[in-house]
Amino acid sequence: MKAENTVEIDLAGKTSLADTMIVTSGRSHRHVGAIADRVIQDLKDKGFGNARVEGLPACDWVLIDAGDVLIHVFRPEVRGFYNLEKMWGADRPQDRAS
Repeated sequence: MKAENTVEIDLAGKTSLADTMIVTSGRSHRHVGAIADRVIQDLKDKGFGNARVEGLPACDWVLIDAGDVLIHVFRPEVRGFYNLEKMWGADRPQDRAS
């Protein structure tokens, strides 16, 4: 679906919400909706059940909660505003064990 700037964030040890967060972008409302629809359908087809979905009607930011994986699909402007990568530390260097 040509999602752009896809980032995987390891949430292990940071929260009990999920193990992994995927953040990606679509170029427009329609592109965000198409990416989200495809992800939802692929999850169903692969036997992961019905994911909980928020934001699909507006398609500025769609959250797909698939249990151990959270998937955020944003329009670029909205992604920049919320900056989840910074909030969850994906843009920080990994801490090294001493």
